[in-house]
Amino acid sequence: MNLDTDQPAVATVGVLETAALLRELTAGLIAATDFDEALAALVRITRDAVAGVSWCGFTALRAGEPAAAAASDPRLAGLDDLRHGPDTPAMDAIRRREMVLSENLRHERRWSDWTPRAVDLGVRGVISAPLDVDDHVLGAVNLYAGAADALTPQHQLTAMLLAEHAGLLLAAVRDRARQLEAAGERDASLLDGGVVGQAIGVIMTQRGCPAEEALEVLRTAASSLDIPLREVAERLVRTVSRPRDN
Repeated sequence: MNLDTDQPAVATVGVLETAALLRELTAGLIAATDFDEALAALVRITRDAVAGVSWCGFTALRAGEPAAAAASDPRLAGLDDLRHGPDTPAMDAIRRREMVLSENLRHERRWSDWTPRAVDLGVRGVISAPLDVDDHVLGAVNLYAGAADALTPQHQLTAMLLAEHAGLLLAAVRDRARQLEAAGERDASLLDGGVVGQAIGVIMTQRGCPAEEALEVLRTAASSLDIPLREVAERLVRTVSRPRDN
């Protein structure tokens, strides 16, 4: 086997896979306004997109206290939820502000309560990568492998890039939710969920503008095209949600 030939090819595949994951995450979260729903989408997309990763979870702290958790498989939900105990890879990653890796949990001596539970559930390897959502929320994205030694340096790179990208997306979700809530006091009939609220979230992300300005962009487009506001919103959401060709 010519390793010099094979290794660049493997690296290229890894880069392309990671780029596809980040694109899919952006498409899946760009219009989200609910933090818990965004977390559910993040762990599901990551599990499905990263080869060698059997499950994905997310752990969040707000003001130093357990705030949210998400798991791609409900059976493993307790592994990400700090209410089951703080001695976990995710908490280590959040506390130390660096990636935590265990390639083979059967030989792991850290996390004396968490590790046996993970092994009993079929988990054999874990990567926890810390991320900052905003000034109030910290988190960690957790990649789980069902086979020992399945997590490679490429998985570590993917986890690092995923955490950085997810932090930005989740911060935008929280910001949109806050601004939509404020704008909703004035335009509740338009912004109470639904496609118009989603379209406003898209415009806020694309332009970095507040909800009020995003709503005005929609209104201007509806007036220029002489079509209902809801139809403009539907077209916009449909466009950003359309899968990209590989």
